Formats: sequence, C-alpha cells, structure tokens
Amino acid sequence: MRRMARRLALSLAGLLWIAALIFFFLGGRRKLEAEESEGDPAKEGDVDWDDLWDQFDERRYLNAQKWRPGEDPYRLYAFNQRESERIPSDRAIKDTRHYRCTELHYQSDLPPTSVIITFHNEARSTLLRTIRSVLNRTPMHLIHEILLVDDFSDNLDDCRLLSKLPKVRCLRNEQREAGLIRSRVRGAGVAQAAVLTFLDSHCEVNKDWLPPLLHRIKEDPTRVVSPVIDIINLDTFAYIAASSDLRGGFDWSLHFKWEQLSAEQKAKRLDPTEPIKTPVIAGGLFVIEKSWFNHLGKYDTAMDIWGGENFEISFRVWMCGGSLEIIPCSRVGHVFRKKHPYVFPEGNANTYIKNTKRTAEVWMDEFKNHYYAARPAAQGRPYGDIQKRLSLRRTLKCRSFKWYLENVYPELQIPAESLSKSGIIRQRQRCIESQKTEGPEPPSLNLVPCSSLKGVSPQSQEWVYTQVQQISQGPLCMSVHTLFPGTQVVLLPCREGDGKQRWSKVGSHIEHMASRFCLDTDIIGDTEESREIVINPCETTAITQRWEMVLHDLN
Repeated sequence: MRRMARRLALSLAGLLWIAALIFFFLGGRRKLEAEESEGDPAKEGDVDWDDLWDQFDERRYLNAQKWRPGEDPYRLYAFNQRESERIPSDRAIKDTRHYRCTELHYQSDLPPTSVIITFHNEARSTLLRTIRSVLNRTPMHLIHEILLVDDFSDNLDDCRLLSKLPKVRCLRNEQREAGLIRSRVRGAGVAQAAVLTFLDSHCEVNKDWLPPLLHRIKEDPTRVVSPVIDIINLDTFAYIAASSDLRGGFDWSLHFKWEQLSAEQKAKRLDPTEPIKTPVIAGGLFVIEKSWFNHLGKYDTAMDIWGGENFEISFRVWMCGGSLEIIPCSRVGHVFRKKHPYVFPEGNANTYIKNTKRTAEVWMDEFKNHYYAARPAAQGRPYGDIQKRLSLRRTLKCRSFKWYLENVYPELQIPAESLSKSGIIRQRQRCIESQKTEGPEPPSLNLVPCSSLKGVSPQSQEWVYTQVQQISQGPLCMSVHTLFPGTQVVLLPCREGDGKQRWSKVGSHIEHMASRFCLDTDIIGDTEESREIVINPCETTAITQRWEMVLHDLN
C-alpha cells in the first residue's frame, strides 16, 4: 500500500514538473513575441485585427442599401450593382504583374502612407471591397491610416460604420459643393503620414501594389507615381489586366487618353519592371509625398467637383521641378464607368470646361490658343479668379509650357500654322486697341497709336485670328449688334457658330462675313485723333478700310 502511494506521489510530482516546464516555455515565448511586436508596427496592427472585424457587421452594412429585384442595377451607380453585391468583399484576384516583379525586393524601412479615398453616394459593396483589398494586400506597417472623405453622401452611415474597420478614419463634408478636388485637399490636410496615397472608391489593389510606389518616392520625393490601372468590368466585375506599355496623353482640347509607347520607347525599355515616364496621369490613383504636395500648391481648389484637375497637377509637377511615373510592378483595378451617376451643379460639360480653362490660362502660355481652337465652347465661359495660381507659378519659378512640349511631350503635334495666329491689326502707325470702360460694360475698340515694349505689343493691342475666323482677345471676340452701315464693332463673349463674329481677310480689307461690310473707322467727336471701329459698305478707294494684320504663328 505504501509502495503504491509512493508511486502515485512520484507520478504526480513528475506531471507537475512537466507542467511547470510547459508554463515557463510558453510564458517566455509570449514575452518574446510581445517584445518583438513593440518594435514592429505590422504586428501591432495585427493584434486587434480579428476583434475589429468582429465589431463590424458586414452583412448588415451591405443589406441596408442592397439592390432589390425589379430595380435597374445600373441606375444608382452607373455600374452593375447586382453583380458587385454577388462578389465577396475579400475576393481573390489574379496577380497581373510581370513575373520579374516578383523577384524584386524593397527596403524594409519604406515610409508609411495615409490612404485617402473620397466618395459621394458610392455603392457600399465597391467601397467596402476597395478598403478590404487595401487591408488584405498591403503590409500593415506601411498603412498609417485609411482616410475616407465622404462628400456629403445621402446616408452618413456609408462612411461612419466603416470607421470600425482597422486603420479606417471617416471625415464627412457638411455640404456637397466640396467635390473630389476640395475633398482630397481636406483629406491631405488631416493626414498624419508623410506620404499621401490617393485612391478612388471603386478600386481593388493587387498583390504587393504599394512597396514599388513608396520605393520610388523614397528615392526621390519630387516624383509623383501611379500604378498600372487594370480594368474592372462595369457589367460583370471581372478583373482584367491592362497593358503595361501605356502612358497618359491628351489632345489640345485637354481630353485625356491612354497611348501606347512608341516602338523607340519600347526598344529603350530593356527591363519590363522599369518605371514609365508619363506626360500626364489619369488622376484617380497616385502617390505623392505630403510636403511636396503642399509645396506645389496642393490642388486648384477653385476648380469644381471633378474633371481637368489631373492636367493641372500634371503640368504643375513637370514644369515646377518634379516628374510623373507609372510603375509597372504596381497594379490597381478600377471600375471605369461610361457616365457619371451623380449630378454636377453647373452641368458636367460646363464644369469640365471651367476646370480645363483654368488649367489652360494658368499653365499653357501662348499655346492656350490651341486649346480654344480645339474647344471653341470654352471661349467666353467664366473661369474664376486665377491670380493666386499665377502667383504660385511665379513663386515656384516654374518652366514654360514650351519647355514641357519640347522635353516631356514632344509627341503632341502643334496644329498647322494656318489655323490660328496672333499679332496686331493696324492702319499705318495706328493700331486697334481695346480700352477698358467704367462699370460692367466690355472694353471699347479704338484706333490709337501703336505702342510696343521691346518689340512686343501690349496685351490690349494683341489679337488672335482663330481657325474659325474670329478675332479674339482672351474670352472676347469682335462682333456687332446689328448689320447696318456705321454699326460700331464691339467686344462680346466668343460664341461658337455666331456669324456676327466671323471676319475674313480679303486683300487689304477685313470683311465682316454676316453683313459683307468691311472693317472701317469713324471719327469720335471733332478730332481726327480719336477713331472708333465700325463696319461700312466696302470701298476699294477708302483709306480707312485698309488694314494690315501683322500676325505670327502661335507656336
């Protein structure tokens, strides 16, 4: 009996000893892991990952604004809402990078970034999928935060409920007029990381999308870098690889387009992982250092809602000391819609014209005339005060648009020289000049002595003869109110297709197309020194109808 009791005591002591060893081993391991995680932001972020997802009721979030049978699935968002909701928020997508991208290794101390996503009445399924793709396919220590800027969506829970997710913060505008441009500026203003990453709200980032972008920024903070933008089909939501041989381009109407690299450019690219210099970016997806973004003047916040801002920031980056790159080893899918699902207060076309016109007036120098020739509807349209942006350009000592065309985008062909010319219109030593009047009335036209400064005519005596036969000065064109002899020529907002604003140079005459009268002058008062500009029946012997248009090519 004693022997059995002794055996039991020994067995019990052995079990206790083994248990003690296990306790100390596990306890030490936990302590070591805790110490390691204190210095590793990625592990810190993972600690509460499951807890945060448990707090977020995904099904309830999605069902609150779910597509209902019988409704048009395209009506609200201009893509197939029904198909989007069938796809999981964490779906797997194909790695569309070149295989050599997987062989690249990046520094371990890349700077973390604030991801800024702006939206207005976005489908909850696509918004959530955007966020989950960022969280699932990005090293957590590289994401400082995900800032959602809700531009006054109808339902504030679209954004508010998502703040329960890891890293996510929600900002809500108090009125709709902010738009994407001002919303991004607001997000950048509160962002805490040194690097800003702008994404649209209907994207899916692909595997290892962020390190290649941050690597280029760390090497040179004046770079602005963009991923290759894959396509998410708006009907089926299939994820489709885009070509990695594309860059951003545009025409003179400032219409963005993707263009293939030339054969020469492709031949120079010995490594398919090398960055691609691009004249412009699409604008929705890019990474920029915050201090560089601020130094360059952020966005032009006098632009409205959306559209044209990508040209403005692209020209500004290149002309003011930076560069734009597309990084082939970074891939992000994007839903490209055929129309906008929301309303522009001034109309889509008017908003785009205003924004691109501001860009042309500030950054395109004399080449802006090609913009007006390609987009005649922009003539005479209001575009707000641009003095602060012109002052910014002077302060930054930015290069000319001519430099941009020669060094960044030489492929953009300048229109034929016969299309538009600029210069003076004179009779002997006297020139037509616009003279400001008191009040809201447009400037008056008078014949005055020609004046010049170092061979350059003052702006009030400088005229543009356009490809549509208008004689313009800024947004104003020479016109008449009536078609009677002696009618005074006035400056009115340029209007496409207005016959009263068309003039033709016929020998020494300038003929008004609608009346078939000729440009003439008439004495003001009792002195020959003051003459106003009128139209009168053409006379071959009338000296006052003989004009010389001293014009030069705009390029």
